[in-house]
Amino acid sequence: MGGRIDTHHHVVPPAYRDWLRSQGLTAGGMPVPNWSAAADIALQDSQGIGTAILSVSTPGTHLGSDEQARDWARAVNEFTAEQVKDRPDRFGHFATLPLPDVDGALAETARAFDELGADGIVLLSNHRGTYLGEPAFEPLMAELDRRSAVVFVHPGIPPYQPVPGVPFYAADFLLDSVRAAMSLVLSGTVRRYPGIRFILSHGGGFLPYAADRIAVTLEHHQRVQGADPVLDHAAVLAQLREFHFDTALAANHATLANLLAFADPGRITFGSDWPYAPEAGVRHVTAEFDSAPLDPVQRAAINRDNALNLFPRLA
Repeated sequence: MGGRIDTHHHVVPPAYRDWLRSQGLTAGGMPVPNWSAAADIALQDSQGIGTAILSVSTPGTHLGSDEQARDWARAVNEFTAEQVKDRPDRFGHFATLPLPDVDGALAETARAFDELGADGIVLLSNHRGTYLGEPAFEPLMAELDRRSAVVFVHPGIPPYQPVPGVPFYAADFLLDSVRAAMSLVLSGTVRRYPGIRFILSHGGGFLPYAADRIAVTLEHHQRVQGADPVLDHAAVLAQLREFHFDTALAANHATLANLLAFADPGRITFGSDWPYAPEAGVRHVTAEFDSAPLDPVQRAAINRDNALNLFPRLA
């Protein structure tokens, strides 16, 4: 089947939705929406989406208990795998892990790939305050590299208080994506584990816009701190360009132009962020993308071809 491949598209299993609501939790201030396969496919059809790679959004499954997080990760992954089994043409699956429980995450990684046929893994930019490049997550990164995994990095709830009246999802999510990217580069994770294909949400937040400033200031910071060796400006930029980026809520003309100027054009994929982005929002951003001044090759690459390089089964 043709059509766009949507790499930023969420699933909300009903039992998981009810659990989050019972805890009074939101996705960084965004109420947890309803989801059904029928409504999902209808949205896909309306936006020219052929296949959506489903993922669970923040807050994930870890609310403080490792055991509870493992149970919920297993439950949401089984639910999502069933959607793919029923409609493998319309759905793919980024498996959820019970981080920061690394032992549980390793066990669920094996189950997700070996038993459930997951297409990749979704990680939050931080898991209860631990960012992806921190040493605690090294065993997981080694395993994901061994499996040449596609890893979708979704913003997590930042470990600080929001500005009054400004929910995390409005702006802070963008910062947390940048924090995760910097953590992965400065820790050496990107260099040590080149087999992992990381996709950053929402066009990488403001990373494409601020990448040069980030690279210059990080080189200076390392020199002041006496780091040895120093990852210089050019090396930081090169590694930031190793990431993949989706267009979810980042396809307006100004943002897209900036993303295309920074990123490897073969590493940009289409994203809708449905159903956390409501249908009207998805329609608006998709229309912006469709009216952007792209040549046919660029448009086809972002809509489908770049994702096929990550998920060849969808061909």
